[in-house]
Amino acid sequence: MRVFLYARVSTADQTTGNQVKEVEAAGYTVDKKRIVAETISGSVAASERPQFAKLLDRMEDSDVLLVTKLDRLGRNAMDVRQTVERLAESGIKVHCLALGGADLTSPAGKMTMGVITAVAEFERDLLIERTQAGLARARSEGKKLGRRPALTLAEQTEALKQLAAGDTIAQLARDYGTTRQSILRARQRAANRNVT
Repeated sequence: MRVFLYARVSTADQTTGNQVKEVEAAGYTVDKKRIVAETISGSVAASERPQFAKLLDRMEDSDVLLVTKLDRLGRNAMDVRQTVERLAESGIKVHCLALGGADLTSPAGKMTMGVITAVAEFERDLLIERTQAGLARARSEGKKLGRRPALTLAEQTEALKQLAAGDTIAQLARDYGTTRQSILRARQRAANRNVT
């Protein structure tokens, strides 16, 4: 059985040294060649992390992967769960220090992961529900939602007149201090109004 440590930080001004010390303080001995450190945002899925992918290539059946916290392993509870399940399918055990060093691939670990995933899904569903309620309330109060147009209605009308007179889209974008896309969208909206 070989023990690997995956230590991750989000920014270059952070260090994985504390994670290595936590593992040592917990009584684990990890060969320095088996410590994989990575500086990458937690918002990146584990499967898309270059060093984590290399780590997976090195690990074999009966190896143990250590992490100090679950968030080192994935971007959210669902990502962590999928990663743990994929490792378990390869016969790799996953231990998390923050959960008392529990093996997340064991029956008790799977139950813990199930609870964590259920709580995460519940929180996500509540957030969606609150967001939708807030949007509905704003609409009922007559508030206009979405990003404010780059050009006012008067500016759009004037720009379209200039476009019809032969000015280029690029020139109009420069004149109005906006993007070519804004001019094209204004032209498309006007065309849609004329069709209906």
